[in-house]
Amino acid sequence: MGLWTAMIAWGGRAVILRNAHHLVELMDGAPHDFVCDHTARDLKRFADFKHRTFNGEDAVCFVRFLKHYYAAHDSLESAFCIQTAQSAQTIEPGLVAFAERFAEAPQFLARTRKHVSSPARGSACKRLCMYLRWMVRRDAQGVDMGLWTRILPSQLVMPLDVHVVRVSRALGLMQSENVNWQSALALTEVLRELDADDPVRFDFALFGLGVEGEM
Repeated sequence: MGLWTAMIAWGGRAVILRNAHHLVELMDGAPHDFVCDHTARDLKRFADFKHRTFNGEDAVCFVRFLKHYYAAHDSLESAFCIQTAQSAQTIEPGLVAFAERFAEAPQFLARTRKHVSSPARGSACKRLCMYLRWMVRRDAQGVDMGLWTRILPSQLVMPLDVHVVRVSRALGLMQSENVNWQSALALTEVLRELDADDPVRFDFALFGLGVEGEM
């Protein structure tokens, strides 16, 4: 559900949470079991699902990818860390590998590719970077769950939310006018000077300043 929620994490938070809960309901309250054991008939229930440009066809494509993936793996962590050795500076290789793996899954829909961003296409990969933050970091407040251990917090890259970008520019932390993978790396590198082991922990402060309108 972390992946599902991250994929629809754009727009108003109330709508994101409502649609994430709706996805859980469509999967009978047990997403992992549904993904692994669903039938073709079960997939029809996604027909009317829609969140912005993410629709029922995209949802079915994700279900099929996840079923194919979980047939051979226990955790999605492997999909990101196969190419991300702990010697790598960032999770870039893992993000590229994940997007490629998704596109190679059976019954892949070309229209769904836009929902699985990749540094190879220049994307800042905001939603996937946020998902990895949830899974890799462990936060005292329980926002970041720290369920994965094979990727290091030091390898994470800042999710470039609109609030983070605005505040980072105002503070002189981000110079680029573009929002892309290179600018995400550049901001992360600046924050790494403040905390080399956990640069994305500053996401909370930068995002919060933007939402509160303090800048």
